[in-house]
Amino acid sequence: MSTGVSTSTDKIIVDRSRSHRNKAVSKAVRQTRERLQSGHASNSSFDRDVLKMYVASMLQGATIMPLFVVIITALGVYFTQNTQLLFWALLTLTCHAGNILLARRARRQEITSENARKWRRLLLAGQFLLGCCWAIFALQGCDSCEPSSFILYKGATLLIALSVTAMSNFMLTPAVLVAFAPAILALAGKSGLSRDLLEISLTGAFTTTVVFFNYISDRLFKSNLRILSYQSEKDDLIAELEVAKSMSDEARRRAEEANLAKSRFLASMSHELRTPLNAILGFSEVMSAEVMGPLANPTYKEYAGDIHRSGQHLLDLINEILDLSRIEAGKYELSEEAISLLDITEDCIGMVQLRARAKNIAISDQFERQLPAIWADEKSMRQVVLNLLSNAVKFTPQGGEIHVKVGWTAGGGQYISIKDNGPGIPEEEIPVVLSAFGQGSIAIKSAEQGTGLGLPIVQAILAKHDGQFLLKSKLREGTEVIAILPAKRVLQSLPAVEEAHPVSRKRKSFA
Repeated sequence: MSTGVSTSTDKIIVDRSRSHRNKAVSKAVRQTRERLQSGHASNSSFDRDVLKMYVASMLQGATIMPLFVVIITALGVYFTQNTQLLFWALLTLTCHAGNILLARRARRQEITSENARKWRRLLLAGQFLLGCCWAIFALQGCDSCEPSSFILYKGATLLIALSVTAMSNFMLTPAVLVAFAPAILALAGKSGLSRDLLEISLTGAFTTTVVFFNYISDRLFKSNLRILSYQSEKDDLIAELEVAKSMSDEARRRAEEANLAKSRFLASMSHELRTPLNAILGFSEVMSAEVMGPLANPTYKEYAGDIHRSGQHLLDLINEILDLSRIEAGKYELSEEAISLLDITEDCIGMVQLRARAKNIAISDQFERQLPAIWADEKSMRQVVLNLLSNAVKFTPQGGEIHVKVGWTAGGGQYISIKDNGPGIPEEEIPVVLSAFGQGSIAIKSAEQGTGLGLPIVQAILAKHDGQFLLKSKLREGTEVIAILPAKRVLQSLPAVEEAHPVSRKRKSFA
């Protein structure tokens, strides 16, 4: 026996094989909302992203520090004749090259949340080694130089190096303190031994500058961390929207499949129901009319009449359901032609007149004559007027009145208004009455219950004609329904063109 899931929409309307996807989607949405409602993420959640940004920035500015070291060394050797600066430059460039290699290795190997702390310690260790090189530079001296000039050279070099390091390494906190703490200690030790005022001043100024740049780096780091947090929230929102869209698409697919199943069911069942109904209606009518001879028992004749009326009611119900289904499926085609709304209304009044007389209901009309024709589907408009008149007759009490008006609208269109003095509809029940299969409390209590499809069909037909349907009702005062057709549906006749007199040809004159 096959355990596979059939993909045929004829057999399976809802694809139950996708139920596990819906569970995953719901779980993802719930987790995303909880993460967004919990506020900003912690700093540790962005360690991986911060390290990646630091590595990328370090590799992009890899040539800045070597160029600066070469320039400083060249100037120092030229002015001080101190060849020890060459060994310092070689050591510094070696440490910098080691940091670059470490950064390239970190880029090649994927930095994960688990090994982020390990890589952070290794990168800080590389900055510490580079800081030891700057400490060696801070211990340099020049016996043949003027002390103030050499201290100025050394202080300017350390400040420039500090600024370059702070701007390039602010994504790796506390890289500034780690890199220049050895230099501060070296300057403090040398100034303590020499007791030189210039050395002490350089130590104090450089220490203050390191603290200030560390504060600036920390602010830049926090600012970038907030940007990462906002980026993460935006990504989460986009992910939630995509998840919601997938859920909406899945729901729409199921609705389309259900609608397809309904259409197939109605298409097949309409034939299956109408065939026996035709036989029931035909034979019951023959029996009630006693065409083949009188019935022995008069009760049988009443039963035959009941069967005929019940079958006719069932047939009307099937037809209304099929009409509404075709309209909802967009397969209700209009056969438009020039028709007269007055003629259609008069015909429909004649069709319901018999039922109205049975209840002693008076139908009065107020028509604006000389109305031009309209461009519409005659069958559909006849169904609209007949549905509205049938409802009025159905809910108007014995001895009531129905007023029918046909005329112009203020916008140049045409309308038909049907007003009765029946029990009316409570205001809160009007949306229910206008919905499919909806019935008000008075209709439910009435002896003449309907299907609740008349008004929805009227609304749908008028919408197909770009028209409008209005329902005005007050409890115990009656109901008025108005069907409006737009001005573009009205066929205006043009006046005849009067015969024009021929124009005499002018003679040309030449100077």
